[in-house]
Amino acid sequence: MEIINQNITLREDRKLLVIAHLSQYLDFITGFGGLIVPLVLWLTTKDSVTGMDEHGKSIVNFQLSLILYLIIGIPTILLFGLGILLLIFTGILSLILPAINAVRANNGESPSYFGTIRFIS
Repeated sequence: MEIINQNITLREDRKLLVIAHLSQYLDFITGFGGLIVPLVLWLTTKDSVTGMDEHGKSIVNFQLSLILYLIIGIPTILLFGLGILLLIFTGILSLILPAINAVRANNGESPSYFGTIRFIS
C-alpha cells in the first residue's frame, strides 16, 4: 500500500471572496445566477482559499433564505396583504448585505448576513 503525502496549501485570496459576495447581484441581471455562481465558486475553491468555506456557506445560506422568504411572501400577499412588506424587506436585504459583506471580506472579517437561516452549517 502506497501512501501519498498531499500537502494542501491554502492561499489567501480576498479578491475571490469579494467576487463571491458581489456575484449575488447576478440575480438582478439573470434571475438565477446569484445562487449558482457563488455555489460553484464555493465548491471549487473551499479547500484551496482561506476563508472561502465560511464565506461560501454564508452566501449559499443567505440565497436559500431569500428564496424561502420569496416563496412565503408571494402567497401571503393574497392571504393577508402583509406579504408585500416581506418582499420589500427581502429586496432591501438582497441589495445591501452583499455589498457590506464584500467590504468585510476585503478587510479579512467574517461574513454577517442578517436574517439568514442556517441550511448548511
